[in-house]
Amino acid sequence: MADHIPFLTSEEGKSLVEKYYTDSEVVRVSLHRAEDLLPRETFSGRIWLDPSVDGMDELLTRQNSWLDFMTEFPNFRELGDPSRWEKPDAAEVYAFVKALLGQCAKFKPAWITVPQIPLSNTSARNKINRVLASATGKWKSTTGYSGRLILPLVFTHQDQVNLKTARNAKVLQAERCYHDAQADGFWAVDKSLADDNGSSTLRNKRFPGLICLHEELNEHITSKIRIAGPYWGMNLVLWARGLVDYPAIGVGAGYRLFLSGGHAKPPTVKLALPSLRRRVVVAPRLRTWLAAAIKGLSPSHPCHSEFSDILNRYTTLSQKDTARRQVAKFYMKWFNSIDAAPKAGRSMALFQDLSAAYALGKALPNLEEEGTARRPEAVVEPLMLSCL
Repeated sequence: MADHIPFLTSEEGKSLVEKYYTDSEVVRVSLHRAEDLLPRETFSGRIWLDPSVDGMDELLTRQNSWLDFMTEFPNFRELGDPSRWEKPDAAEVYAFVKALLGQCAKFKPAWITVPQIPLSNTSARNKINRVLASATGKWKSTTGYSGRLILPLVFTHQDQVNLKTARNAKVLQAERCYHDAQADGFWAVDKSLADDNGSSTLRNKRFPGLICLHEELNEHITSKIRIAGPYWGMNLVLWARGLVDYPAIGVGAGYRLFLSGGHAKPPTVKLALPSLRRRVVVAPRLRTWLAAAIKGLSPSHPCHSEFSDILNRYTTLSQKDTARRQVAKFYMKWFNSIDAAPKAGRSMALFQDLSAAYALGKALPNLEEEGTARRPEAVVEPLMLSCL
């Protein structure tokens, strides 16, 4: 089985998982979408079910469909009130967790996420998350659930990850909740991180902070199930360096975490440029850029045929569904190319892979419509420098 964990969020994603990621050990789905996306036989024995509690962050911004679903569970409205998080009623919390995880168990998942509210810059959510974790541990002991429980650490702002003092508090809280929940693994993700936007802060602050976070988590929590992402590339960096066991991935889109019940925006159509290990927005000047890039390359250069193929099929590839398939297919091949290296050599293999993309990008014209990632090598450069 492959280490990658697709995050399944839509019908389109479901077809892509079935086409490209049949070898994933588990597929992660939110409980409020499970009936739609998981006919019981589709991913039998391979489900990681998330109980959708992350939507309690900024509750008033959530979709009515998610609210209606969650309101069916006892005490949801009471527990969704932030004013009660510092002094939660343990009996109310247990009734909520028991019903919620009981619903999850009906799908016979291999893994279930421990109910937790995303982290904030203060300690105001610590108590409610400790009580939620304890209730989960009690549910596990009472029911004899034999699957794996995964503690989620959903960071909501870069200051929680970049700064050592802030990380210390979050790591200690994670260690307590991990043991209280009788968890079997943990999953860490910074939902604010768009790791392919080419920002100068990625190299100097955000990527070093994320690496330190995982090193510190590993010092405090001993587990064989360590998950990071979804991201575009830092999930692969952390996995290749042996800091996590599983990279969480998007499925042709969604290479970052979106909380349950959020109001979905129309997705930006993006295409993969495989040799550059990045995506680009389908925009009016992309065709012009492809033509210029091809003109500057020798006909024998491997990228000459790659870019020519994209240009020749541009009208078809620029359609949303086709573009998503193209990205998913590329990402599968990219992962497999690194996975083929011996485990001890993955970080070097990824470094060399990204170095080749970096060298190519330096020789190409800028992608003017890509903002902070206009330099063709802008996405891979900070990832490359984080590999070793």
